[in-house]
Amino acid sequence: MVTLRALRPDDARALTRVYSGASIRHTTGKPLTLDQAHEKIRTALDRAAETPRAQWSWGILTAHEMIGLISLRRRTPAMGTISYILREDTWGHGYATQSAQQVVSVAFTTAGLNRLEAAHHPDNPASGRVLAKAGFTRVGTSDRQTDNGTVPYELYALEHKHPTAVS
Repeated sequence: MVTLRALRPDDARALTRVYSGASIRHTTGKPLTLDQAHEKIRTALDRAAETPRAQWSWGILTAHEMIGLISLRRRTPAMGTISYILREDTWGHGYATQSAQQVVSVAFTTAGLNRLEAAHHPDNPASGRVLAKAGFTRVGTSDRQTDNGTVPYELYALEHKHPTAVS
């Protein structure tokens, strides 16, 4: 079981552990420094104070420690994206799926979004399984520029199903 909570200044060391090793293979490929972790937290806290709010970032916690980060970003008034990263020694326990399901709930209630999108690197099929378990459907690919050229990221979407009125 995981819980999500807002980032705190004292999370910087935990973030450097998350953004390292195999976890960053399909992101920047570069470990996060302690200064960069503090900046990431400062930015998340600043974004949390904005009105209207365009971004939410939560630490992913097990009973013992912070093991990842998940974010929701409003891209249009009705559409948002989610992204997540877990420390590699915590993979395979359902933590990413549980976190994504919690963020989907926030997106469709608190944030008032109607559609969510997410993408993953084609060499990271486990992330696609996370998205499918959280209710997303693969809708195609989206080309992204990387240091190694153009990569066709797998694109997923989830539409909010509004309850049908009973007459």
